[in-house]
Amino acid sequence: MNIQAPLRREQSSRPLEGRVSLITGSSSGIGLGIARALAAAGSVVMLNGLGKPEEIGETQSTIASEFGVKVRTKIIALETADANITCNAICPGYVYTPLVEAQIDGQAKSHGIQREQVIRDVLLAQQPNKRFATVEELGALSVFLASDAAASITGTALPVDGGWTAH
Repeated sequence: MNIQAPLRREQSSRPLEGRVSLITGSSSGIGLGIARALAAAGSVVMLNGLGKPEEIGETQSTIASEFGVKVRTKIIALETADANITCNAICPGYVYTPLVEAQIDGQAKSHGIQREQVIRDVLLAQQPNKRFATVEELGALSVFLASDAAASITGTALPVDGGWTAH
């Protein structure tokens, strides 16, 4: 006898189909990477971030067409006032983004040292794994946290800092 369990949402290629995800700071960097990962997993995404309206509109259109999901930009307070929200905090260490790239260049210039030395001796000096986290890693964690598999994980802070806090 072959008994199969019903297909669970996580087993599909779009485990967040039918969900809505609100991503703050989603106009660039980490937030944008998380928004893209959630959209790839099938979630409707609500973008919120700083930037020129035309640039945010272009980001909205790009994500919608690339992943085939609805993408919105709204006033957060009105959208979330009555929502049932699960909230977790992802606490990253250094993530390689355009903002960090500018910090590397600024530190190298102000201290008169090479970029590689800034990365090794300043930014990652206290980080045991000696590498930047990626927006893709944070996006994958966000997809997991928004999935049924993480239904009991709520109200927690998750350090993704290469061992910095444990150091």
